[in-house]
Amino acid sequence: MTLRVQILKDKFSQSLGLPFKELLPESVIRQAISELKIKYKKRLFDPFITLWAFLSQVLDSDKTCHNAVSKVVAHLANEEVEIPSTDTSAYCQARARLPEKMLEKLFNYSGQNLEDKITQEHLWCGRNIKVIDGSTVSMPDTVENQKEYPQPSTQNEGCGFPIAKIGVIFSLVTGAAVALCIDVLNTHDIKLARRLYSFLKPNDLLLGDRAFCAYADMVSITKLGCDVVFRKHQSRTTTMRKGKIIGDCDKLVTWYKPKRCPQGLSKDEFDALPPSITVREIYYYIVIPGFRTGRVSLITTLIDQATYPTLKIVRLYYQRWQVELDLKHLKTTLGMDVLRCKTPSMVRKEIHVYLLAYNLLRSLMWSAGTTYNTPPLRLSLQGTRHHLLNFVPKLEAAGSKKRKRLYCTLLKIIVHKEVPDRPTRNEPRVIKRRPKAYPRLTKPRHELRKQLQTA
Repeated sequence: MTLRVQILKDKFSQSLGLPFKELLPESVIRQAISELKIKYKKRLFDPFITLWAFLSQVLDSDKTCHNAVSKVVAHLANEEVEIPSTDTSAYCQARARLPEKMLEKLFNYSGQNLEDKITQEHLWCGRNIKVIDGSTVSMPDTVENQKEYPQPSTQNEGCGFPIAKIGVIFSLVTGAAVALCIDVLNTHDIKLARRLYSFLKPNDLLLGDRAFCAYADMVSITKLGCDVVFRKHQSRTTTMRKGKIIGDCDKLVTWYKPKRCPQGLSKDEFDALPPSITVREIYYYIVIPGFRTGRVSLITTLIDQATYPTLKIVRLYYQRWQVELDLKHLKTTLGMDVLRCKTPSMVRKEIHVYLLAYNLLRSLMWSAGTTYNTPPLRLSLQGTRHHLLNFVPKLEAAGSKKRKRLYCTLLKIIVHKEVPDRPTRNEPRVIKRRPKAYPRLTKPRHELRKQLQTA
């Protein structure tokens, strides 16, 4: 058993370990195991092997546990050791034994490690830009998942799927996910955001849409030594006739503390809010064909116009759309939109592993872009995933010298897949391929089976 485990560790270190050695070395995994005091028996699927198998599973287009186990068996096929069973039971039990805290620690470490690579030249006016947004993920319809993450109330029982709400903070410089929280579907984005502010660091600048533009939140963020650029919430109806004008379509306005305590704040938190704050309001018009919004009003705590010119802030907020692309990469490119695990604990583990795999790909793109002078965010994440998966067998089979040469070749090929900048591109929001003409499920499946049996 010990020999098989060592062979697998060596092979994973040679294939997946080389591209990710800086972001997730084996020493970090061992440290997380030690800090959480994880005790495990000498099994084939120890925490190290299980984690790498889990990562390779979410990176692959075939995400079945059988495929993950088959890869482990294939790694041992050419060695003079006993070939393990292809049954997935041992692997599934090993995944269940991985603590959520361990995966959360590794995810946080990966995001922070990539953030540490940001230098002064990558900053915007000396500020590190973070982008926040929320989304949803679906999961298998099991009793446990329904109890923890109920389906939408508009759907009939047995006809929908459990859905979880996630809030994520991304780095605008590296594209990496740096913070995550998970809750039920009917949780408002701002409630998720309040659990994420602790991940912000002094001098960070947070971009967000109108859902996050609240008095209490801007006070909380500025207390952390950070600033915000949010789109103005639709419930605020201030006009440009009020406030101190400091430029074209640019003014300073005073916001007053709400008269009633908002939902989600305790009375003590509400009482601690200052009676008023001064914010900067910028508005502009969009005349680009295909854009749905005509007028945009921004609210920011960046008061100094000389340091933060109006046009620079407008251009910066235009980049907020990057968070939508990051979420699309997670949910569509990597396939996190529909999860596979059947218990709430495993669902949360799966989400963390997806984000960890996403950060590992971002680290590979960062290494390729900085090595060959190409903007990392202009590289294709899907192309990077394809190249990595195709290079893994070659990296595993190569010697140490050839392996380094192959790794350099991998970085060079990743740079070849540069996505062009198309700022005026617009497409109709329609689909051409027709879905199959099956009726919708309006009753639980077991009731429909009974109808078929009695028909």
